[in-house]
Amino acid sequence: MKAQEKFHTQNVLSVALAHFIHDVYSSFLAPMLPLLIEKLSINYTYAGLFAFCQRVPSLFNFVIGMHLDRFRIRYFVIFTPGITAICMSLLGLSPHYAVATLLLLCMGISGAFFHVPAPVVIKRFSGDRIGRGMSFYMAGGEIARTLGPIIILGAVSLWGLEGTYRLIPFGAAASVWLFIRFRNIPIHQEKRNDQNGQTFKNTFRNHSSLFICITGIILFRAIMKSAVINFLPTYLSVRGQGLWFGGLSLSVFEIAGAAGTFLAGNLSDRLGRTHTLFIVTTLSPLLMLLFVFSKGFWVLPVLIAMGFFMLSSGPVVLALVMDQATEHQTFMNGIYMSITFISDSITALLIGLMGDWVGLVDTFRITGFLGLLAIPFVFFLSSIVKRHNFP
Repeated sequence: MKAQEKFHTQNVLSVALAHFIHDVYSSFLAPMLPLLIEKLSINYTYAGLFAFCQRVPSLFNFVIGMHLDRFRIRYFVIFTPGITAICMSLLGLSPHYAVATLLLLCMGISGAFFHVPAPVVIKRFSGDRIGRGMSFYMAGGEIARTLGPIIILGAVSLWGLEGTYRLIPFGAAASVWLFIRFRNIPIHQEKRNDQNGQTFKNTFRNHSSLFICITGIILFRAIMKSAVINFLPTYLSVRGQGLWFGGLSLSVFEIAGAAGTFLAGNLSDRLGRTHTLFIVTTLSPLLMLLFVFSKGFWVLPVLIAMGFFMLSSGPVVLALVMDQATEHQTFMNGIYMSITFISDSITALLIGLMGDWVGLVDTFRITGFLGLLAIPFVFFLSSIVKRHNFP
């Protein structure tokens, strides 16, 4: 068996661990949001702008993808977790809204330079089991977003909001460890000759119908996901729950999502990408609607089911993008990541505006109905995959 056909478990786990470390810190915003709203005296719209600023640098993911192969991409995977750790750990010290926004913009740039190359590295180590590799990678991020709220809430309880800078050494040490670990991993760069192969323009044109369908799926699912990930602690606070319950609920949602992402990618290797997408796209909005009408004991069980299905589409769509035969894999992933993060940014701002207009409770209800609009795009995607013989 050729080396590229093997599934290199240790190497895949190393990249997944880098994803875990990075996203632990990037997940600090939502649990800190109620405290930042109070400290900086801002409304939900400005709070939504926080998440928008955190993600807006990813607007340029496709540009990053066009040029990143010219560099040793391992160093982006190594050093960005440390940079993200510094930015997010200093967030509690922000004396003004502008300072907090600047830190989130810097974190967003760091996140963009991590998330574009990392899945390409995963593909190189996954052989013919790309879905499984993406499951490991995405599960690392979901587990991070499970533990991140607990870590930051513990830090706030121990040191106060302005004492969270003490978490910086852990992120810096992680980058040092990643440097030691990755320097012995053979991540080779594939040289490209655009005169003999596909141009970026042709690559985009050949896959434009695929990306149109992916955009529809991601956008309408992002409306629900942005509401929960960015505003769940605040939403539960409005419904009379405490800060710790909100943070722990977000962790419960994320750990269920980690299980979903791990299983969905593996399942898509067997069942097929579009069949798996149809299942999770149909069940997610129904569970969202069930959640907003749940009370008492039923809140957590429904939240677990919702997290399992709502977050499980990530590795499936990412594997579908990585399946495509192209010389410009990093560019393809850059387009996908741009779609993902732009959708997350727009919907985070939209949820903030809706929260001010109609209240968070009604906003959560509306997002459940909007999530149903992703289903037709799955059918369109299925026909495109069959027509063009995509994997």
